[in-house]
Amino acid sequence: MIEWEEKQLTIQREGLMVLYLYTPMCGTCQVAKRMLSVVDELVPAVRIYSVNLNYFPNEAKELGIESVPCLLIYENGQEKEKIYAFQSVGYLLEKIKQYSNLNGQNA
Repeated sequence: MIEWEEKQLTIQREGLMVLYLYTPMCGTCQVAKRMLSVVDELVPAVRIYSVNLNYFPNEAKELGIESVPCLLIYENGQEKEKIYAFQSVGYLLEKIKQYSNLNGQNA
């Protein structure tokens, strides 16, 4: 996972963008991060950005984030999924593969 270090949260307009939104003191976020770390290893072609929402409160409001952890999946600048329930590694993997061109590959 790539920690977002830019001063502004910007959604890329082309391709797939996956954002993991968290706060450091959230215990559930720590579990979700471990799950996403496994997904990240399984699909290295997909870049997953982790974003500490403590640094982006206005953007969190603009994006309509209700709670953390949250996984946002964007395709060509359009929000495709907003996931709050990180059910399992397999579930997250399938959600990400659904929007990537990895569907025909064994991951």
